[in-house]
Formats: sequence, C-alpha cells, structure tokens
Amino acid sequence: MEELTEDALELDRQVCFALAVASRSVIGVYRPILEPLGLTHPQYLVMLALWGDGTLRFRELADMLRMDPATLSPIVKRLEHSGLIERVPVDGDERTFALVTTAAGRALRDRALAVPPAVVERLGVPVDRLMALRDELTAIIEAIDRDPAAAS
Repeated sequence: MEELTEDALELDRQVCFALAVASRSVIGVYRPILEPLGLTHPQYLVMLALWGDGTLRFRELADMLRMDPATLSPIVKRLEHSGLIERVPVDGDERTFALVTTAAGRALRDRALAVPPAVVERLGVPVDRLMALRDELTAIIEAIDRDPAAAS
C-alpha cells in the first residue's frame, strides 16, 4: 500500500474531488444532447432502465438507479406527465404499481440511439478508455456494496 505523504490532503489528490468534477462535467455533456429528446439526465436514466427491462416496480427502479424513492418520485411523475411512461397495477398487490413505457416512450428509444455516440464524440475519449473507466467505477461501486460501512 502506498504510504501517505504530507500532501495527502491536497484537493487534486482526492478521489472524491475527481469523481465529483467528472460527474458534473459528463452530465453537462449530456444536457444539450438530451434536450432535443425532452429529457433531463435523471429522466434519461429512468428511460434507459425501462427500455432495458420493460416493466419495473417503482422500488425495483429506485434500487436499480440507486436513488432514494423520494428523489425518484418527481422524476417518474414528470415522465408520466409527458406521456413517456405509465403506471400499471401489479396483480395481487393493490399498494404496488409497475412502470412501463408508453408507445411514445418506446418510440423515443429510436431517437435516443444517437445519444451514446454523440456523448463519445463530445468527450473526445476513445470508447475503449471510457469502457475501462466504467469498469473501474463499477468495481468501486461493487466494493462499497460489499462493505456498506465504507460508504457511511
């Protein structure tokens, strides 16, 4: 293990700082690309989850996106209001509903196919490096999932 030096508290040495800046910056790249689709970045994530799985209960979606239900709820409501998703009852459970894409939501998927290549082009980083970064970040997420105390 690398020994910490006096400069271990320098801002530029902090993983949290690099992740925070990178996150804001990458989401900023998405903003003008998603705008013509009528989606914000959080709405795009919801749509990606639903396009991938078809039907998800609200709690499943919250868990998948690692969002607090109170944060996810207004995002879902806006997507419902825009006609891209709808709630459907879950058989045998009156308190639970599932979310599905509407015909308009499914049609939007075709237009959204242009988002990933546009993001890659604007970032100017080769796809293989982006995939390696995604894999590294996923490994960090998995390590935290194995030891939730590390995140508290």
